[in-house]
Amino acid sequence: MIVGDSRVESAPCMASVVALLVLILSANALGQAPGAPRIPGQNSNGLRVFLWAGLKTHGPGQHDYPQFLADWSKLLTQRGAVVNGALHPPTREDLDQTDVVVIYKGDAGYLTADVQAALEAFVQRGGGLVSLHDALCGPDPAYFAKLLGGAKKHGEVNFTLDAPVPYTVADKAHPIMRDMADLTLLDEAFFNMTWAQDPSMHVLAIAEIAPTPSAGEHRGEKVPQMWTYEHSTAGGPTARAFVWMQGHNYANFSNYQIQRTLLRGIAWAAKRPVGPTSGVGATGDMSFRAY
Repeated sequence: MIVGDSRVESAPCMASVVALLVLILSANALGQAPGAPRIPGQNSNGLRVFLWAGLKTHGPGQHDYPQFLADWSKLLTQRGAVVNGALHPPTREDLDQTDVVVIYKGDAGYLTADVQAALEAFVQRGGGLVSLHDALCGPDPAYFAKLLGGAKKHGEVNFTLDAPVPYTVADKAHPIMRDMADLTLLDEAFFNMTWAQDPSMHVLAIAEIAPTPSAGEHRGEKVPQMWTYEHSTAGGPTARAFVWMQGHNYANFSNYQIQRTLLRGIAWAAKRPVGPTSGVGATGDMSFRAY
């Protein structure tokens, strides 16, 4: 209302303006036009995840990146995340609205200059990365290890193919590994890794390399297969990465212990609480249920 020459806005009017602004900002964060119908039950202010997948490679049941994009967009949304994703790298605009990038794509280390610059800027401002299976492969493992804590050279014989991967949990006290027991998966393990230095990565689980023909003299070696990596950025916040080197056989994503651990790793990389929560509540609740 107007009193003399002074303009005074009533509380209900201000509340309406604020509510409208929240709707507009939420729609923009979700890539929706203002006024577009909201997805029922979605926590529009939740953890923002970008799933970077790729076209399927290998045989039936293996390296099923498109299926991961479909399955995990649903899984993460149900747990309070706001999910975006594609069969191509995230753009700068995507990354501006992302807390953590989850990569399940073969040889993601082959980066164009634009993608490399966008990822580096994302990490510099504290964005999280999660690398699954052969996403950490590429032509320059020394460079990629600076983002992930470890990486693998593409084109070298540094894998076991289908073989037992027996995990030994190396850090039972880490929140990502809480209640995880040693287990064996039929999958693929990597060796001959390039590791980050100063700081180095933190080992969560190791596996003994199976005696396959491709393993050669590396059979019996104990190699990290799951780890975290936390490093400071120049003039910015710390950045985190979580890595799981299996996922050759897509069925292993459904293993209860593995799925629970991956959800926790995503939350950890995004600097969110890893412990169990009461679930997603009203708009504005930032919780993410990682078991």
